[in-house]
This record gives sequence, structure tokens and C-alpha cells, in this order.
Amino acid sequence: MNQFAPLRDFIVDYTRLVTSALPESETIAQGRALLAKLLSTSAWLPADLAATGPAYRQNLLHCDPLQRFSMVCFVWGPEQRTLVHDHTVYGLIGLLRGREIEQRYDRGTDGALTPTTRSVLTEGQTAFVSPSTCDLHRVSNGLDSDASISIHVYGGNIGAITRASYDEATGAARSFISGYSNAWLPNIWNHG
Repeated sequence: MNQFAPLRDFIVDYTRLVTSALPESETIAQGRALLAKLLSTSAWLPADLAATGPAYRQNLLHCDPLQRFSMVCFVWGPEQRTLVHDHTVYGLIGLLRGREIEQRYDRGTDGALTPTTRSVLTEGQTAFVSPSTCDLHRVSNGLDSDASISIHVYGGNIGAITRASYDEATGAARSFISGYSNAWLPNIWNHG
């Protein structure tokens, strides 16, 4: 069997799913089931895409040619975390290895951030974000001395979308475009 068959099968199945143009809630539900199946093995992930760095890594695995979805491998070293940020599109999150902590936030009309739910993903579990439900969160590695790896699938080319990070104390927003950590040449998807 081809080592990369699970990844290839996921991409084919997810492409069929987004081609169906279902409501977002149904795309999320079916997408989470496809992602859970992919998470049942990690043999398809090349070792170089699982390597940690001085900051967490956001490695592009696939971007749909029509930019309807992108698939990213996040590699979290010990104590690494994001800023509070949004996505502006739905996102599926699945934990491949380790543990990931997600802290969600509400943003009041005055811009202030209020922590809401905190959850811990363990291997094989999935979650989601969406502008229609909750789109503000901070993600961190839940392990003190080892890497964690999560697979994210977004409803657009997340590396090229203008989004915002938020100051936790003041709620002030700052625009950013994340790009991707891996330097495939040419990486045609790194910027809109």
C-alpha cells in the first residue's frame, strides 16, 4: 500500500465534499468524520513536516486549486502557542499526535476579550471553528516536553486570507496574513 494513500484519499473525498456545496454545518460534520478517519494513522505524514522549530510551524499539505479549502499540519514544540486570533472561514481541527489546548474567547461590543470555553484535544479527536459560531481562540501545545501535531482543514486558502490577532488585555486587533512555514519552491499558495 502507498504510504500516502490515506492523505490522497482524504483530499479526494474532501474535494468531493466541497464540490457538493452543502450548508457549512453539514460540510463541517462530514468533514470532521473524514478527518477522524485520516487521524487513525500517522504513517502518511513525512518526517520533515513533523519537525519542530523555534516557533510553531504551519506546513501546507494541500491547497485546493480553486482555493475552496486548504489543509495544514501544525507542529507545536513544548510551550509554543498562538496569539488570540480569528480565521474568517470555518476550520476543522484534528489531533494527530500529542495534546492541544484550545482557549476560546468572546469579543464584546467594546472590543474586550472574555475567555469562554477551554478544551483539550487528544489524539484522534476533532473540533471546529466558524465565524457563525465561535471564531476567536488561542491554541497551544498541551505537552510540556514533547511535540504535538494537529491537522487543520480550512474553508479557504488560510495562508493567504487577511485575518486578525487580538491583544488579550485590550482586545485591539492587528491584521495579518499567516502564509506557510514550509518553503516548497515555488509555493504558489503562500500569498493570495
